[in-house]
Parts: sequence; structure tokens; C-alpha cells
Amino acid sequence: MAGRKKQSLLNGALVLVLATAFVEIIGVLYKIPLTELIGTMGRGYTGTAFNIYIPVYNIAMAGLPVAISKLVAQSVAEGHFNNVKKIFRIAFWLFFGAGAIGTVVLLILAYPYAKSMQATESLPSIFMIAPAVFVCCVMATYRGYYSGLRNQNPSAISQMFEVVGKLAFGLGLAYVVQRYGMSCFEQGLPVYGVECATEAEAVMALTPYAAAASIFGVTMGAVCSLLFLVIRHKIVGDKITPEELASSPKADTGKNIAKLMFAIAVPVVVSTLVMNITNLIDSWAIQYRLQYAIDSDLSVISNMYREALSIAAKMDNVQLKSYLYGAYEIALDFRNLVPTITTTLGMSAIPVLAEAWTLKNKLMIRSSIESVMRIAMLISLPAGIGMAILSRDLLNIMYGMSDSISISATVMALYGCFTFIMAAAQPLINMLQAIGRADIPMKSVSIAAVVKVVVNFILIGIPGINIMGAIIGTFCFYLITVSVNINALIKETGVRLNYKSVFFKPLFCALMCGLAAWATTGLCKHFIPAFEYGSRVSNNTLSAIIGIVAAVLVYVLALLFTKTIVREDVKMLPKGEKICKILEKYDLIG
Repeated sequence: MAGRKKQSLLNGALVLVLATAFVEIIGVLYKIPLTELIGTMGRGYTGTAFNIYIPVYNIAMAGLPVAISKLVAQSVAEGHFNNVKKIFRIAFWLFFGAGAIGTVVLLILAYPYAKSMQATESLPSIFMIAPAVFVCCVMATYRGYYSGLRNQNPSAISQMFEVVGKLAFGLGLAYVVQRYGMSCFEQGLPVYGVECATEAEAVMALTPYAAAASIFGVTMGAVCSLLFLVIRHKIVGDKITPEELASSPKADTGKNIAKLMFAIAVPVVVSTLVMNITNLIDSWAIQYRLQYAIDSDLSVISNMYREALSIAAKMDNVQLKSYLYGAYEIALDFRNLVPTITTTLGMSAIPVLAEAWTLKNKLMIRSSIESVMRIAMLISLPAGIGMAILSRDLLNIMYGMSDSISISATVMALYGCFTFIMAAAQPLINMLQAIGRADIPMKSVSIAAVVKVVVNFILIGIPGINIMGAIIGTFCFYLITVSVNINALIKETGVRLNYKSVFFKPLFCALMCGLAAWATTGLCKHFIPAFEYGSRVSNNTLSAIIGIVAAVLVYVLALLFTKTIVREDVKMLPKGEKICKILEKYDLIG
């Protein structure tokens, strides 16, 4: 083991959290110029493409990353290093085939899916993102393998390559397509095959292609990430030594390893299949029922969104549907931020918890579960409360005074109220998978998915609720999933969670954080003279930034003085022992 060091749960998680936070922040910042380039309607087209891409992508690669990570971790714990090597080789070709099939399926589904939603303008975007399914599946082979070896650094660095590639290619190509379309209009030429009499018509004609160009950046970002992992694996390898291989038992047959992989992967694939097919139906139903609500009573929706629609361009009913859906998608940029970060906790927990479960180390099992849940709450509770309180100000900072901001802010605030439930969902699923009970999430997700579709279908079709019904459906889905899974995890492991440490202390600190954000922002808005510089910088946005800084400071102080941070978590961090001694000196650690 001379050349290979295993990361602790929180050490590995910290690496992934920082990388994911960097990726998500860059991703949100990327959407500022992107939204300006393609507009709210363009965001609707890219959102439609993502809604069919994500389910196909998740189904194509579901289960195998979990299976690789779990099997590699178990093999390392038992000293079966020849197995580790063989697991990687078999997984690579399984992922290769799954990715190829996923891309073909996506291309086949593209037209009927878009046609059924009266959104054929999104077809170019779907075609541009289809190859990313294949690239990401192959890339996941390397990420799952290194995760099982408890080395999250390659995955973290590859994420950075991915987001930088997406940023460079996505914005660059969208700009070129947009400028070319406008230059054609200015010269009196058709804009991508459409004769346009006004600039507004030219924008309508070029937007589907600019959106497609921007989404091609996702594919190119994945290519950049994969190239990094392939090159790193060739040069650095996995640091399994010749001595470890020589002392290791002979590897299992390929057939046995494949059987073990599928035994772990199939329940995960089934639950992912259920969830993502449901999401696919759901994304169709949202737009279908939204169109129904608009056609049923346009006046109710016009009055409900009077502020936004009074400054938006005049639209027909189909365009209004894409506009409202685009406003909803803009809010999702923030909704998905925290759960995406906490998902890394679950991925880091799989190899650690799988090893502890294999060795029957009860202390390590309890410590791992509590650490994952506590860190998830420490991240999600203040973030969610902040989103709820500062939704409009945050959107103003990111997107300027967009005409749709009043709609997006309401959606974002409502999602902020239950961000902590969404943030806990995936880590709980991953921990159940790590202990060999992937069947439980399969059942809970299936039940929750049916409830979500039914709730959404009913509520979104009511004109007075419309797109807001999707928020209620999502809440029902996560509440059922988390409730079932956390009870199952406690029952299976016999771990009794310390709810005071895991939930109540973080909640108190988060409320103090939210109060500081609300009070500071309100006071600053009152005392800072009104001014506006461009579409984003004003006394309101400056007040919000000051409020965020104050909230962070109050949160850190609250964590320290309530001793919410515990020794076990700190010790698993880099330089943990040293940090513990400093905090113990001032009696600031639980």
C-alpha cells in the first residue's frame, strides 16, 4: 500500500463537495450570459432537451457506478486486488455498450417526444446532447473505479475539466450561431431557412439553433473530462502495487464478476428506470397540462403573472407555455444546486460504508451514517432558508431584471423551503445501496414517483395553480422517498441517529443564518440610497450581497458556539487532529 492512500469519508467527500461546488457555481454563472444569448424561451428549449436526456442518461449508466464502487471497495477490504483490476475491465465494456445503446435510444425518442409536447423547436438541442450519453457512460467507469479505491481526486478534477469545456464550447458556439443568424437578417437573407420581416421574428427563428449550440457544450465538456481520465489512468494508474497483486488470490471469472455486478446493479437500474421514466412522463405532463391550463382560462394565468407578462413580448398560447416553462427552468438552476453537492456525500459513503459493512465494523457504520446526514443538513438547511428569503435578490444578481424573474423567484422560494429533504434523498439511497439493500430505494422511489405524476397531472391543469403544481408534486415525491429510506436504513443497520446533533442543532444555526440574511438585507435596502447601474447592480443587489456575507458569519459563529461541529467529523478532514486541538482549546467543538 506504499503508493496508495485511502481517503476518509469526509476527506473524500470534501474533495468532491469542493469540486462540485466549483462546478455548480461556474454552471450558474455560465447561465447568466447563456440566458442573455438565448433568452427565456431558449432556456425552455434546452430544458426540454435535458428532460429527455437525463432519464436516458441515468438509465444507461444507473447501477454500474454503484456496483463498481461497492465491488472494488469490498475487494480491496478483503485484499483481492486481482479482482479489482478485472472489475474495471469488465465494467468498461459494459459501460461502453450501455452508452452506445443510450445514445441510439435518445435519438429514436427525440421526434415523438418533442412532437407530443408541441415543442419540435427543441429537436436540434436533443440531437446535440445525444452523444453525451455515450461519453458520460464511459467516463463513469473511471469515476466509479477510483471511488471504490477511495480516491476522489481524479473524479473531482475531471468535473472541473467538464464544466470548463461546457462553458467554453457552449457559450462560444451559441454566440457564433446567434451572431450568424442576426447577420443573415440584417442582410435580408433567411434566418436558418425562415423569412423574417422583423428583428423579433429573426430572434424567434434563430433561438432553437442557438439553444442547440449551447447544449452541445455539455457534450464537449464530457469529452474533455473523459480525455483527462483516460490520460491520467494511462500515466498514473491506480497505484495497486505488484506486491499486492502477487499476494492476492486469483481473480474471479469474468462471468462471476458480471453476475455480481448485475446483482447489485439491477435493483438500482429498476429504481432509476422507474424514477426517470416517471420524470420523462412528468416533464411531458407538466408542459401538456400547462398548455391545457392556458387554453382553459388564459385570463386567470395572465392575472396571476401580470407583472412578468406585462413586460414580456406578446406571445401566442404555445409560446406562453414555453415561456412559463422556461421561467420554471431558471428557478431549477438554484433548486438543483444543493442536492447536487450533497449527492457527493452519498457517493463518498458507498466505498467507506461498503467496507465497514464487509468488516462488520459497527462503530464505523454509525459514524459514517451520522456524518453523511449531519453534513447534508449543515449544507442544505442554511442554503434552503437563504434561497427562500433572498430568491428575488439572488435571481436579480444572476440574471438581471429579467421579465420572468417574478415567476422564477416564487418557484425558487418554495423549493428553498424543502431543500433539506431533497438534499437528504440521494445520500440515503447510496447508503442503502452500500449495505446491499438497493431493493428498498427501488420500492420507495416507485411509490413516490406514482404519487408525483398524479399530483402534478391534477394540479398543473388547474389554471389558478398551473406550473406551481409541479412544486407540490416534487415535495410529495421527496417526502415519501426520504421517510421510507431513513426508517429502513435505521432498521437495517441498527443505528440510532442522534437527532439533536444531526438535525436540530443545524436547524437552529440555519435559522440564525436566515434571520441575519433577512434583517441585514432589509436594513441595507432601507439605508443605502437607491441607485442602479446596468441590469444587475443596484442598491437591492448590493444589500443582498451584504446580507449573504452577514449570514455566513452568523452561521459560522452559531455552529461554533452551539458546538454543532463534532470531533468525529473534524478528525476525518485533512489536518483534522490539528483542527480539533485548536477548537478544543476554545471549547468550540462537540
